[in-house]
Amino acid sequence: MRGRTVKAIALNLAVAFIALLVLFPLAWMVSVSFMSTGEAAVFPPPLLPKTWTLDHYRDLFLTQGMGRYLWNSFALASMATGLALAFTVPAGYAFAKLTFKGRDRVFQLLVAALVVPAQIGTLPLFLMLKQMGLVNTYAGALVPWLASIFGLFLVRQYALSIPDEMLEAARIDGASEGQIFRRVVLPTLQPIIVTLALFVFLGSWNDFLWPLIILTDQSNYTLPVALAALSREHVQDIEMMMAGAVITVAPVLILFLALQRYYIRGMLAGSVKG
Repeated sequence: MRGRTVKAIALNLAVAFIALLVLFPLAWMVSVSFMSTGEAAVFPPPLLPKTWTLDHYRDLFLTQGMGRYLWNSFALASMATGLALAFTVPAGYAFAKLTFKGRDRVFQLLVAALVVPAQIGTLPLFLMLKQMGLVNTYAGALVPWLASIFGLFLVRQYALSIPDEMLEAARIDGASEGQIFRRVVLPTLQPIIVTLALFVFLGSWNDFLWPLIILTDQSNYTLPVALAALSREHVQDIEMMMAGAVITVAPVLILFLALQRYYIRGMLAGSVKG
């Protein structure tokens, strides 16, 4: 019994140490964002500000246009999430429960495409969107999020857990396929829908490469792209960069912490279905 107690204490201490290592950079980032200009440039860098100040946050919103970039990121991530759910959830259900010619073969090809790096398709996609006149538009920035193969796989695996008897009973009662999807399938898929929505929102919010390529007008920049551009202009202003990083990270971190139980539940459920 005593040996188990010692092992439990040692395990908890190890977990606490690892958590401290992970959280320390984030905590220091927040601390530096409240320091005066140049205060973090000394060695060794201070852990806490000598004088707490909001000057960098005021400068970012009043001078650097960070409010505009924050809105761009929120609008783009919200639209990406809504469109991804609209396309992916019905498709995942169809691959799981509806019968049509070539269903399994098409799904196997889609899953095989997961091993192909997304960067390979960046240039062809950009050239296609250029021909369509969608460069420097939100529509072009949204295209990669319309139908994620991983999201399709996630929804399909979870939808396999829906009993066929439940669907057949609804059909016998005279419900159409649309009614079955709205009244039976969607409530059952709620955990994986929340998981997928959070996954897409976080991914589109944090995406840097594709918005950098497709959005050429600075007024359309998202937060990650704007922060990178800002770092080139104020490379020596560590405190302002940390304030910009806090503004970029804080919204999605709060969202994830608020919905993490749904995210983890959906990921675990989706990993064992089928």
